[in-house]
Amino acid sequence: MMLLIVTLLNLLIPCRMYAEQLTEQQPNLNENETKLYSDLEVETLIDEISQAAIEAIEQAAGEAAKAAVLASLEREAAALREAARQQADATRWRLEAEIRQETIKATKKAGTKNAVIAGLICLLCGIAVGVSGTLAINK
Repeated sequence: MMLLIVTLLNLLIPCRMYAEQLTEQQPNLNENETKLYSDLEVETLIDEISQAAIEAIEQAAGEAAKAAVLASLEREAAALREAARQQADATRWRLEAEIRQETIKATKKAGTKNAVIAGLICLLCGIAVGVSGTLAINK
């Protein structure tokens, strides 16, 4: 008889086994156990949340300011690099112009020297030819 009662109770009453997974979340509080907060607790929670929000806003503002300063520094560095590149280009062009001016001066000097030498050679050859011709005619 007792065996029959225990068997019927096991079949009719659902009981959870250790290996059975929970399929629903167990509520922490039901409607009758709703926790009520006092005004002081609510104000304390609001103050704590407000303080945390203010700190988060200040931190975000600090990060934004830091990002703005870094972006400004990056732009300034890029401008300085560009100015240095332009300065290097200007220096290179100035040096090339100076080298060309020196080459032109040296070429003019060499041309003047060659012209003077050619003039002297022509003068001496002319004198030699004139004197030899005069001597040849007189003999």
